[in-house]
Amino acid sequence: MKITFEKYTDYINNIPNHGKHIVAYSEGEAVVVYQAYRNAIADYAFKHQCLGGPHYSFNRMSWIKPNFLWMMYRCGWAVKEGQENVLAIWITKDFFEKILSEAVYSSYQQEIYGDQEAWKKDLKLKEVRLQWDPDHDPFGKSQERRAIQLGLKGDILKEFGQSQILKIEDMSAFIQTQRALVQTHSLEELHVPKERVYVPQHISLQNYLGVN
Repeated sequence: MKITFEKYTDYINNIPNHGKHIVAYSEGEAVVVYQAYRNAIADYAFKHQCLGGPHYSFNRMSWIKPNFLWMMYRCGWAVKEGQENVLAIWITKDFFEKILSEAVYSSYQQEIYGDQEAWKKDLKLKEVRLQWDPDHDPFGKSQERRAIQLGLKGDILKEFGQSQILKIEDMSAFIQTQRALVQTHSLEELHVPKERVYVPQHISLQNYLGVN
């Protein structure tokens, strides 16, 4: 398993301009999500191919992002303090869909929950949080398209970090070279992971997530 890259100019021609979409890199039965960490956590994760070590805590919520450019927006192309190392984490599609199926919207959605009490009950019972946020271009400009991010805590975070990771790639060197191209506005030379729209297997899950 190794991420394939493509020109950004090709990438934008292969994803929708608007709507809610899970844009992700996938290969076979695996899908990639991204996380950004400080050196000590990232070094341990890459060396041991799992999350953990003396500097990592499973007692807080940890957010995963399947969209590379959304991750770049969040970490400032890996220059924000504590987010200098971006990891590409491979997991199975089955586990990714398990995460999606257990996700609760971070804010109340009347059309989904009917009343706030039902939503609050789900918040207490489930360990995954779901947010749809504006996607961003390489310069950080908001797009009409929405990108998904998922917050994990408790048992599902431990399962993700300790037993479900297929492979961890360190993206830092690649990001450094691409950041330089963004800084010089050389988008015709910029490369990104070859991500496409990921559609969950079950229609009920598609409807719950509101993907279109």
